[in-house]
Amino acid sequence: MAELTEIRRRALRIEQDPQHPLYLFTMTGTELLQIADISRVSRDDAGKLLGYQRAEVKKHVQNIVDYLNSGNVLFPNAIILALSSDVKFRSSRGPDVNDGCAVAGTLEIPVRANKKPAWIVDGQHRALALAACNKPDRPVPVTAFIADELGIQRDQFVRINMSLPHPRGAITELLPELMTDLPPKLAAKKIPSAMCDWLNQSSLSPFKGLIIRSSAPPAQRKLAVIKDTSIIRMLQDSLSPAGCLFPYRDFQTGETDFDAACAIVATFWHAVQHVFPDAWGIPPEKSRLMHGAGIRSVGRLMDRIMPITGFEGESAKAAVIRELHKIEPYCHWTKGRWEGLDGMKWNDIQNVPRHIQQLSNFLARVYTGTRD
Repeated sequence: MAELTEIRRRALRIEQDPQHPLYLFTMTGTELLQIADISRVSRDDAGKLLGYQRAEVKKHVQNIVDYLNSGNVLFPNAIILALSSDVKFRSSRGPDVNDGCAVAGTLEIPVRANKKPAWIVDGQHRALALAACNKPDRPVPVTAFIADELGIQRDQFVRINMSLPHPRGAITELLPELMTDLPPKLAAKKIPSAMCDWLNQSSLSPFKGLIIRSSAPPAQRKLAVIKDTSIIRMLQDSLSPAGCLFPYRDFQTGETDFDAACAIVATFWHAVQHVFPDAWGIPPEKSRLMHGAGIRSVGRLMDRIMPITGFEGESAKAAVIRELHKIEPYCHWTKGRWEGLDGMKWNDIQNVPRHIQQLSNFLARVYTGTRD
């Protein structure tokens, strides 16, 4: 039997964008994995972000397989693919192949093992389950668009998943790589996410290797202790009008003095590491300083301290250390009780708005009181 070199499939072409036409057609689970790769999010040796899909969740795949094997099933959810320009579309002949919205024709999709002509943008778990179920030849709907560029694929992945229960860290990590206009909520996280990357990778950062990012290999993730969403929220607070990083952001042009902003954050948190060494770099269940509530509350203290101490260099770090020593006796990151928080036990503090606000207010009161 001759090896299959091409899949031909009847399709509708929708002309939304002449450079990136949209196609509607069907494929089986077996065919999907023959022609489509899953572009996993990771980083190369230089720290450059690769791919966009999170790691496979085997339990999720098995749940879909169990449903597909349960008997007569309805599977209306389309798999979304990005197709390379190697895929060709040939319009059908005749007067009725174009109704003004779509053109009927045939897609010619090459089948090759070494370089697949498609990537799964949405539906990786469904595709894996379809290929593994007891009817891998079951046809399912597919929506596809032509896009060789990784940037276009990432952009669509983010827009599709931004309103779904997808891990927030996996979405925000991709934002610095996107060049298109973003909705306001995502745009506000783009610079903080890029800063989070720098803090996690730079040898100048006290957070190097401590931030949990979806792209990190499993061995590195085991050593990381701080959720990237906590760091990003802390940076968002400091880039707001009340924050110490606000003067470094031009809201008219959208530009940020990235290097200066990162240097300020590194200076402050190096000082935090110096003043609280026993609470630094250990899991949040052992240190509330590494917890979301601690990161955001101390981040708000950064907004008070940095404008009066200077911003960069060893002299600024020494000044910050002096200021932080004023609150050090009142902090209970790893043991004891917070006397200023109604005697709350150190590990009763949770990453919820009420506790973040209470801890932030307490640290501000203590710091202000020691300066009076």
